[in-house]
Amino acid sequence: MAWFALILAGFGEVFGVAMISKYHQEKKWYFMTLLVIGFGMSFLLLSYAMQFIAMGTAYAIWTGIGASGGAIIGMLFFKESKDWRRILFITLIIASVIGLKLTS
Repeated sequence: MAWFALILAGFGEVFGVAMISKYHQEKKWYFMTLLVIGFGMSFLLLSYAMQFIAMGTAYAIWTGIGASGGAIIGMLFFKESKDWRRILFITLIIASVIGLKLTS
């Protein structure tokens, strides 16, 4: 259950980052509300997961999901560069997250 919460926390982080971008585009109150909900959910789930998963591992996985997910969302929905080098390094982040899970 803790690993599931950690993954959901990472997705909450990605959602919050996407809402930051949407808010900067369209200064609507509901994007700010969704941003707060996304990050709030993310921190609550991360806090829960860290009761069962080592802090270093949990934080590294949470930030890995957030960083790679944010970059992927940016490429898919916000017209950011899809250069092969970006994709390579996102893949390395994901591989590192998987490696941490396998060694924990």
